[in-house]
Amino acid sequence: MIIRNVNLETVCGITSKLPENVHPEVAFAGKSNVGKSSLINALMNRKSLARTSAQPGKTQTINYYNINDEIYFVDLPGYGYAKANEKVKAQWGKMIEDYLHQSKMLRYVFLLIDIRHEPGKNDVLMYDWIRRRGYQPIIIATKLDKINRSQVQKQLKLIKMTLQADQGTMIIPFSATTKQGRDEIYAILDGVLEEQD
Repeated sequence: MIIRNVNLETVCGITSKLPENVHPEVAFAGKSNVGKSSLINALMNRKSLARTSAQPGKTQTINYYNINDEIYFVDLPGYGYAKANEKVKAQWGKMIEDYLHQSKMLRYVFLLIDIRHEPGKNDVLMYDWIRRRGYQPIIIATKLDKINRSQVQKQLKLIKMTLQADQGTMIIPFSATTKQGRDEIYAILDGVLEEQD
């Protein structure tokens, strides 16, 4: 996949109506601070179009990035930020649920999990939620450069086991620093575009 142009086209808050796009969408879900903005920037070949933040829980909107006028990257609000109050957490949850329920063009959901840690309760919930909506999540194990190569398989196994992921669940180790894993994600996106044609 060659990224020619990128445009942050739509930003939806809690009360916004979701857009009815004509191009396929792929969504990115993950805990606050899991490296979602860094992944999206790495895929878009942009330094900081998706806003990375030192303050977790900053993405409180659903952001639609139009890529090459042929596919959308949909950045969902980061969940599980401990300092957010319960009302805000419930609103983020509702936004994500509404999106998964309403989008007619959603093809894949990438669920980001920090490879260094066992998935938390919210990750397991999110994985189940996505599956209940009829999607097979693709797991992106982020921050790959932060662990020793010898630990990778053990951590991937732990992620699969904790999520109780199906046998065929795809899991892609990814590093925003080295860009390892990016080609595998591009291959999935190319597949989405081929289906569209």
